[in-house]
Amino acid sequence: MTARPQRAAARRIAGTLAHFARVPHSLIALPARVSVAVTFWLSGQTKIEGLVLDPLGGTVQLEWPRISENAIELFRSEYALPLLPPELATYLAAVAEHVFPLLLVIGLASRLSALALLAMTLVIQVFVYPAAFATHGLWAVSLLYVMARGPGVLSLDALIARRCGVSAR
Repeated sequence: MTARPQRAAARRIAGTLAHFARVPHSLIALPARVSVAVTFWLSGQTKIEGLVLDPLGGTVQLEWPRISENAIELFRSEYALPLLPPELATYLAAVAEHVFPLLLVIGLASRLSALALLAMTLVIQVFVYPAAFATHGLWAVSLLYVMARGPGVLSLDALIARRCGVSAR
């Protein structure tokens, strides 16, 4: 191959890469927020009874939520987290897996919510399912992206920032 076709190929590759670089941040941030939020929300739903809001299955049951005995037993026998009694760990996980995903979806306190879910991901990776690094790595990448770059324009954080005259990205 001579120098001229190589330069033309290099220009085409550079042009293609330049198109990739134009993918809007908000187009990446929204699915990063929503996909991880749904994962944690569905996990949280397995820890409670009464309130059922399944965004994928479309199931809705509106009763007062309560911690499931099966979830407490799971924390007691399988997860066996150090330092926390299983009842408290189950309660904290159920609350966190409902509150932070909801905040992440609506884009309110997004970076803080992403940090909280990243900490949960780390706990799950280290103490519960250490062999699931590929899955947890994907969650971590999405959460780190939101922490680093913000929730994007389709978020309450961005709306609040616009009204306050600051940049939230």
